[in-house]
Amino acid sequence: MKKIASLLLFAAFVVTTAFTINAPTPYKIGDTATDFKLKSVDGKTYSMSDYKSAKGFIVVFTCNHCPFAVKYEDRINDLAKKYKSKGYILLAINPNDPAVQAEDSFELMKVRAKEKGFAFPYLFDEGQKIYPQYGATKTPHAFLLDKNRVVKYIGAIDDNVDSAKDVKEKYLENAIAALESGKTPSPETTKAIGCTIKAKK
Repeated sequence: MKKIASLLLFAAFVVTTAFTINAPTPYKIGDTATDFKLKSVDGKTYSMSDYKSAKGFIVVFTCNHCPFAVKYEDRINDLAKKYKSKGYILLAINPNDPAVQAEDSFELMKVRAKEKGFAFPYLFDEGQKIYPQYGATKTPHAFLLDKNRVVKYIGAIDDNVDSAKDVKEKYLENAIAALESGKTPSPETTKAIGCTIKAKK
């Protein structure tokens, strides 16, 4: 009996260790994000390297089905429009596996983008390779990068999920303003509020 228990513990250790070794370390403030190449609902593929003159990037992990993400759709769209003229490119990435959450399929992403008139590339993290690199855990989850793809802010878009008009702290916009003035965002990180990312177990 003791031998079986020991073998089970050893097997659990091996599996856990293998997972830990293979799992990427999530980005922290000051890390340089690796570029990606993902397909968008418009039929094109996008990379940050496509934007040679960008002053920075707003990478938002979001999706179709999550009620939190839905509440932020208009705000994300407004951010994309507002900051594009200032040189900041917003790229939204759906990290969910459609086999787990059917509403987040690529075809339904196309439908959603058309319905809402998204003013940004809505990208699909096919194979779920990108969101683990970033360490995204929720939808929505925002990452602000400077022009060299150095991570400057991670977390929530603002402090009020339910009401855009009642927002008191615009975390993401404040971080962009700090970046513009050569300062360090404060806070640099906040807690992302949203749905967990749907992955196969």
